Amino acid sequence: MSLWNWLLVALAAFVILYASFVVVLVVAGRRESARALAGFIPDCVILCSRLLRDPRVPRRKKALLVALAGYLALPFDLIPDFIPVAGQFDDVIIVALVLRSLLRGGGEPLVRQHWPGPENSLALVLRVAA
Repeated sequence: MSLWNWLLVALAAFVILYASFVVVLVVAGRRESARALAGFIPDCVILCSRLLRDPRVPRRKKALLVALAGYLALPFDLIPDFIPVAGQFDDVIIVALVLRSLLRGGGEPLVRQHWPGPENSLALVLRVAA
């Protein structure tokens, strides 16, 4: 199987798992939580793109964000992504470390300014990064 096929399989598995979590929350009557979860990854993508365009973010932090995006796009990780939960755990740790570096450099006001999602999702991001 080629690299692109593995990438597509991993992406499809992730999307199915992600969508199933959203559906479970809707069925359980937690629509607000489902809406926050459904928008969490797009909100993170928007946050990173806004931070990359902001001239107040130092180049070193922008380089970390670009490296993070490259790492997350790779189909192979320390723990493969097709392994449920554990496969995404290493990604979460890397994201938290990059965000922690950004926040420790005085970037919390920037993150708050550029966060497009709900406040409770931002609180989760800040808590994971701290």
